[in-house]
Amino acid sequence: MKEHWERIYQEKESQALSWYQEKPETSLRLIAVATLDMNAGIIDVGAGDSTLVDNLFALGFTNITALDVSSMALQRAKNRMGSETDAVKWVVADVRELETNERYQLWHDRAVLHFLTKEEDRYKYAERVRRFLKPGGFLIVAAFSPKGPTKCSGLEIRQYSEDSLKELFSDFEHIQSFEEEHLTPWGSSQNFLYSMFRKKEGRE
Repeated sequence: MKEHWERIYQEKESQALSWYQEKPETSLRLIAVATLDMNAGIIDVGAGDSTLVDNLFALGFTNITALDVSSMALQRAKNRMGSETDAVKWVVADVRELETNERYQLWHDRAVLHFLTKEEDRYKYAERVRRFLKPGGFLIVAAFSPKGPTKCSGLEIRQYSEDSLKELFSDFEHIQSFEEEHLTPWGSSQNFLYSMFRKKEGRE
């Protein structure tokens, strides 16, 4: 997995990647719904070269972690942020193997979960969410819907419906789900399902 994504980021500019967004408007809108303190811990899983971290920093958030399996992807983001790079914690890791002493108030994932096609990997992912998200914390996940692609960047993916995400995070409070069409840089349409959950109080 790491070799695949390092190669992708080596071969393509960020603006040529299918998931590229100039500004992650939908993610920022959902994060605003959470009404977090500015020092709340936020982790962007599969952050890559996304501008979400830049936008969160510009809004005043001070405890941001960007995680990606590709060191090259994160280096691009660091280069873009320049002197502000120290404001973000950069973690090169496979989310399925994440180990940290940090606990987060918000876990954000746009386009990682749908690459985990094996049941064991899906449950490793969900276990990490449960372990590292604080009680009362928020989960925002965007994955290809049943109307979306079946492959991306040369890899098979798993489509998600609202019901299948509710099943994976059955012990979380479901807040909302909706579909959204994403236009790739070359003009094709990809249907994403965005879902927002909250970890119930009292659950460690």
